Amino acid sequence: MIWGLFNKRNPAEQQAEPKGLFDGLRKSSSKLADSIGAVFTKEKLDAAALAELEDALVTSDMGASAAARIASALADQRFSREDNQTEAREALAAEVARILKPREATLDLSAGPKPRIVLVIGVNGSGKTTTIGKLSKLLTDAQAKVVIGAADTFRAAAIEQLQVWAQRTGASFVSSHQGADAAGIAFETVKRAKAENADVALIDTAGRLQNKTELMAELSKIVRSIRKIDEDAPHETLLVLDATVGQNALSQVESFRSVTDITGLVMTKLDGTAKGGVLVALAQRHAIPIHFVGVGEKAEDLRPFDATAFARALVGLG
Repeated sequence: MIWGLFNKRNPAEQQAEPKGLFDGLRKSSSKLADSIGAVFTKEKLDAAALAELEDALVTSDMGASAAARIASALADQRFSREDNQTEAREALAAEVARILKPREATLDLSAGPKPRIVLVIGVNGSGKTTTIGKLSKLLTDAQAKVVIGAADTFRAAAIEQLQVWAQRTGASFVSSHQGADAAGIAFETVKRAKAENADVALIDTAGRLQNKTELMAELSKIVRSIRKIDEDAPHETLLVLDATVGQNALSQVESFRSVTDITGLVMTKLDGTAKGGVLVALAQRHAIPIHFVGVGEKAEDLRPFDATAFARALVGLG
């Protein structure tokens, strides 16, 4: 677990978590339920019903490949006449979880060198800065010492937002003015983290994908600068994706993979969209660990990814 902090919740909070995830995915599950409700009306799916199911899964942003795989897996299953809707949802959830499970991975920031240096990337507007703030809150609540670096100097609002999160969470904060050298700020962040014997350094970056050459140059410069202090840095590179963009998230992954290594994914804003199925498409296409999903505004709404719980919530099984 990320600093063991998710083991620190009391039993009542742990029991409440599935409901919170279900509520966060309500728009996605409602859309999927409306789409497939009429499909499961027989004990066994015929060719027409399977085609209809596959179309419904594609429409829910799971992607053609994952939809075909799921429909094929359900083709030979039988459902009782009395309760085929529930049985069908259970079977569908199991197949979705089967795709997601290989990507389920906890993020352990307590292991390895100290400070653990985490580079956070993603397009502007993806929820990247807020995700850093939430991670800082969860870490400091677990008694980890955190330094935040505001190396997205393209946006003044990002610097200000991170400063608020740093003050709120008790993290050290490294920043400069808008337009300052991002690599210099990243360097100072790691230097501060070393000097303060911090546990984790969280470094924000700009995400201007419209100019990949510029983005690659900036990220490369950031990595070179922090490796002057720690030759193995960054220890983690997290890509933050916005679920509301649907299938466009796939192209974002491909674009960022072309400019830097990615060690894990965070999917945000799942509570504000009916496109939660895109996480299934991502898991089908990219062999990248999924660490967290965001299902609300509060820090505790950044949840460690659980493939089975996510799949059940996605198909409407609370």
